[in-house]
Amino acid sequence: MDELNYASVGWTVARMARQVEVALAPLDLSPAQYRMLVQIARGTDASSSLAQKLAVSAPSVTTVVDGLVQRGAVVRAHSREDRRRIALTLTTSGQNLLLHAEEALEGKFGTIAGELEDEALAGQAMAALSLWGDALDRARARRHAEQEGTGQQETGQQETGQRETGQRETGQRETRAGARR
Repeated sequence: MDELNYASVGWTVARMARQVEVALAPLDLSPAQYRMLVQIARGTDASSSLAQKLAVSAPSVTTVVDGLVQRGAVVRAHSREDRRRIALTLTTSGQNLLLHAEEALEGKFGTIAGELEDEALAGQAMAALSLWGDALDRARARRHAEQEGTGQQETGQQETGQRETGQRETGQRETRAGARR
């Protein structure tokens, strides 16, 4: 199969992911570090929350954060609300790094969209990226709501099961007590 003639959504997304890597490389920033900077900038500061939002393990988050701390882009500090938690915040250097990353990505994809040689189509291609961002945000919100609902349902089922088990045990004790009488 010829790469130039092969087209699929998956292949297009994979090629776009590679372009993200290419755009971030001059900044010495990996896609994982970029995603981490974005999540911290959005207000997610706990490693466990970051791991969940980025769909990675907590040790992976620690490794990425360590690199950003060493680089001076992120600071770790004890949370004001709960001293057991470690809060992550972007430094001025981290904010600038994120700004440069956003500019590099927009420039890279703008240049690629410009290959369409039609300004209207190039604009549509860039707008489509924003639409995908909205769709991804909505999908994440729905999954989060479903996970919260599932957790509550499981808890409710466990409590119901415990009540039923307790009722059966109580009934068995009452039956045994009545048989002894």
